[in-house]
Amino acid sequence: MQELVELLNNASRAYYQEAEEIMSNYEYDQLYDELQELEQELGITLSNSPTVNVGYEVLSELPKERHESPMLSLDKTKDVEELKRFVGNQKALMSWKMDGLTIVLTYREGRLYKAVTRGNGEVGEVITNNAKVFKNIPLQIAYQGELILRGEAIIGYRDFERINEAIEDVDARYKNPRNLCSGSVRQLNNEITAKRNVKFYAFTLVQAENVDFHNSRACQMNWLKEQGFEVVEYHEVTSDTVEQEVIKFSEKIAENDFPSDGLVLVYDDIAYGQSLGRTSKFPRDSYAFKWADEVRETKLLEIEWSPSRTGLINPVAIFEPVELEGTTVSRASVHNISIMEELELGIGDTIEVYKANMIIPQIARNLTRSGVKDIPAQCPVCQGKTEIRQVSNARALYCTNPECQAKHVKSFALFVSRDALNIEGLSEATLEKFIALGYIKEYADIFHLDRYQEEIQTLDGFGKKSYQNLIASIEKARTTTLPRVIYALGIANIGLANAKMICKEFQYDVEAMLQATTEDLSAISGVGEVIARAFVDYFSAERHVKQLRDLLAELDIPKEEAESGKQIFAGVNFVITGSVEHFANRGEVKELIESLGGKVTGSVTSKTNYLINNDVTSTSSKNKKANELGIPIISEEMFLNMIQEDQEG
Repeated sequence: MQELVELLNNASRAYYQEAEEIMSNYEYDQLYDELQELEQELGITLSNSPTVNVGYEVLSELPKERHESPMLSLDKTKDVEELKRFVGNQKALMSWKMDGLTIVLTYREGRLYKAVTRGNGEVGEVITNNAKVFKNIPLQIAYQGELILRGEAIIGYRDFERINEAIEDVDARYKNPRNLCSGSVRQLNNEITAKRNVKFYAFTLVQAENVDFHNSRACQMNWLKEQGFEVVEYHEVTSDTVEQEVIKFSEKIAENDFPSDGLVLVYDDIAYGQSLGRTSKFPRDSYAFKWADEVRETKLLEIEWSPSRTGLINPVAIFEPVELEGTTVSRASVHNISIMEELELGIGDTIEVYKANMIIPQIARNLTRSGVKDIPAQCPVCQGKTEIRQVSNARALYCTNPECQAKHVKSFALFVSRDALNIEGLSEATLEKFIALGYIKEYADIFHLDRYQEEIQTLDGFGKKSYQNLIASIEKARTTTLPRVIYALGIANIGLANAKMICKEFQYDVEAMLQATTEDLSAISGVGEVIARAFVDYFSAERHVKQLRDLLAELDIPKEEAESGKQIFAGVNFVITGSVEHFANRGEVKELIESLGGKVTGSVTSKTNYLINNDVTSTSSKNKKANELGIPIISEEMFLNMIQEDQEG
């Protein structure tokens, strides 16, 4: 079921958002029917299934609710020997201690009835609407009695980085996945929660009446899996195998996409565990194991100052490489000047470093504390003037130059996007890193990243293979079209369609385009004064002209013949919907229409001349709208006949 849901959702996303068809309508319908049959047979419906549409809802506040029994914390240890003593002669389950937000779910008559956060352990917040849009939660299960279970809501590292990248204000970014998850789960608008890719992993079954679990926690976990829940990874252990399993879990941390701050042990024998009762703070049937931080002493070699898109310049400590948790570490973020001052951090100091949660390098202590010196007066990227500002409770360094390249990451991101130069491997995070390190100052520099081969291959997230893939993608992007280049520059209000019109009008002559006046451009059908003014203003800046010339020197733009064919669709507006048969995708139909002078829009309005839909009699919303407005609905065949008839005529 999970595979089918993922396949169908990927197909829908490609079709509706990217105008690509990765499977035929027939195949989609077959898989959809198969999923629907499974849902009916098993009585399980997942929250992200295409067969259900969870409505979005906005609340004024989250209601509070007291838990039926207090949700206690767990007693903790960093000593494996202590874990062995805890297990004794019992069998126990060892699982991840996930670092997210604990949620209690209640199901009644097979449907999700209620979801409540842990809160302070006594009182939590009701987040039922938000839980309904968690990525992997079942909205409906086969079991019809009252089921209460607990689990962890988490956001993975990849989604955490993606969401943080989209937040332009660096100071407003989330510090870690747990903070992001907490903010996402407790939203008043569950449409926001839905976009955050929150996942739920069950770790404890509290109640399920009239089910025989054979007095076994492992049996409970398997039963939850059968109901459609994803459960936290667990392994059965005895006192003899505890240490071995701790090592196995620790070896997986580097590859995990989810945050974890340790492990949990719980007795498999339910009755035995319950017979032990609890203290005022902890249950006696379970125990948490926290990773013992591996601390290494090293020497601080330099402070690297790393600018960001908001102008904030982050200090990064570079130290003599040390082995930590199985990897070599040589750098750690210090975050701001206040933390540097608190640590009295100076070049040459002896420091202690560790990995928080065995993942993120941090400075634990400064043993020699020589003091902060040499805060840069100039930005390392643009050499503009810097200043120290008080932001909230911290002092931080900022670049004051509005033209600093680090502040224009979005422009570079547009430049490498699919409709522009289409360079894979340059995410916003990677661009930000390359700009901060001085590898990229203008667009043309992207085509000379091979100058920094050794440095790039040693960066986090890069290796020989990913570097080679990036360079191959850059080389492939050298061959492109002039409209893509104009669009890639990010001139206000100029999309790819406008860029094509302008290039076509000036017969793909760059010099003629640079000399064009507002009047020349305004005269082009579909351009207008606003776009014309933006184009002329942009190229009135000499640095923009130089930037374009430098860029063109790196590119191979095959000669495009000026339009010899008739613009038979000049002034004609089309909308395309449904699947296509004679073209690879709807994008190809769009290109053909534009090459013949026409325009393609996304929605049917009174200005639409034709709706292209192979299912002419469909009752889709676009067909209904076209019928209401008296707009002809034509098939692909009819559209191609229109072109052929004109050519023959």
